[in-house]
Amino acid sequence: MKVYEGAVLSCNEKDEVFRYLAEEGGKIVYVGNELPEEYKNAEKIELGERALVPSFVDSHIHFASYATFLAGLNVADAKSNTEILENIREFVKKCEDKMIIAFGASPHSVEEKHFVTRKQLDEVCPEKPLFMVKYDGHTCVVNTKLLEKIREKAKNLRGYHEETGEMNQEAFFAVSDYVTNSVSIPKLLKNMQKAADHMASKGIGMIHTVSGVGFPLDMDVSMENWFGKGLENGLQLRVFFQTMDVNKVKKLKLPRIGGCFATALDGCFGSEDAGMLLPYEGTENKGVIYYSDEKVADFCKKANRAGLQIEMHAIGDAAFDQATKALKAALDDFPREDHRHTIIHACLPTEEGIRICEEYKIGLAIQSAFIDWPQEPNDYLERILGERAKKLNPFKTYADHNIAMSVGSDGPCTDPDPINWIYKICNNGEESLPVQKALRMCTIDGYRQTFDEKERGSLEAGKIADMVILSKNPFETEPEKLNTIEVEKLLLRGENYKSLSENPIKQVLRGIFN
Repeated sequence: MKVYEGAVLSCNEKDEVFRYLAEEGGKIVYVGNELPEEYKNAEKIELGERALVPSFVDSHIHFASYATFLAGLNVADAKSNTEILENIREFVKKCEDKMIIAFGASPHSVEEKHFVTRKQLDEVCPEKPLFMVKYDGHTCVVNTKLLEKIREKAKNLRGYHEETGEMNQEAFFAVSDYVTNSVSIPKLLKNMQKAADHMASKGIGMIHTVSGVGFPLDMDVSMENWFGKGLENGLQLRVFFQTMDVNKVKKLKLPRIGGCFATALDGCFGSEDAGMLLPYEGTENKGVIYYSDEKVADFCKKANRAGLQIEMHAIGDAAFDQATKALKAALDDFPREDHRHTIIHACLPTEEGIRICEEYKIGLAIQSAFIDWPQEPNDYLERILGERAKKLNPFKTYADHNIAMSVGSDGPCTDPDPINWIYKICNNGEESLPVQKALRMCTIDGYRQTFDEKERGSLEAGKIADMVILSKNPFETEPEKLNTIEVEKLLLRGENYKSLSENPIKQVLRGIFN
């Protein structure tokens, strides 16, 4: 038994702060302001200036992709294409992999203000296939070696540009499927273990992953599910299958469907293909809406009737409208009181869509890391969106309409960092929220998104002791200084997080038999 004394931020319904928390056998056995006699001889941990909070949740990440890119070359901090190319040249010398994977390039944060080209990639990597992914995860540039391998598969798809090597929209998905399939299973699993350890270092105790990117027999979905079921250190993983085929999900006996890729309704602002009601500034381009309203509504009706929890990617206002109306149609067709259907991103909502979310209790998995994002700076958003840029990420508006919100990284687009999420939520101009609400969004509201709130997500007696020790109390920290707080320790089931060091195949086999 252990007793923690100090600032215990419970995240219960009243957001109460307590002085004591007692943990025994992986469970919270007491929370309160007076320590009962039976706990006074227990080992005591003095928090001092620190704070104890529930473990965090990443409510939207492409976990396998994130793990792959985390093991590759990250060029997000490069200030020029020249620097990116030099980084690739040096990485190629050291990398023994058959394919080179780089991530994070942005035409908006480099001095040239344009993407690298196939010809430039050929100069620094002529011998191996190279996959350079844009920061938003919706566009890539390939070198000639990779182009030769994917040409027949992608050349007739929208977004295929052979001259520059740039691939977006459906062509990007085709290339991404090919690259994902080229990574060996043992290497991918080891990368996933390292990625899980990295996320744990940020205080994340639960991961909501969206999976399904073109593996034969949907092996990636099964593999992530087995990976999660094989975990023995207390880390939790919940899988969403990115498909519109309800039968596939039922066959795997998964309770969740959706995400991005096959269930993305539009693109993104970085590639100017987020689905818009009005054109981007100075153009006739309204972005891309991948499916008809009828197809999305039909999908939602089938999934809702099957009892599945639905998630769909919607960034632009046209896509947000389509998502909300489709979910409304599904719930009108077959009402469900506690469905937990969710729209991912929800960057630019409409008034009607907000009203539907409030009335039908549709949740949002938002990404506050997109605010003041160096790879997609404010001046770029203002240039392409005009006055609409001021309406992005309206967290306070959502909260005022009692819309449930959780927070995710959308990794690999951004690195999972709940302290940064909280900081951005609390420093979002007129749409800022109090730190108490921001902490809830990153903890209990994330657990609630996947029906896990009865066991985890708040520090209450009877719940599993999944907790984080922070270097400072966020409730006593000025909003502009919240990003100075550090995660000191992740405790799962009351124990210090244990790194995933065993053979990953053994872990997956255990998951299969579990």
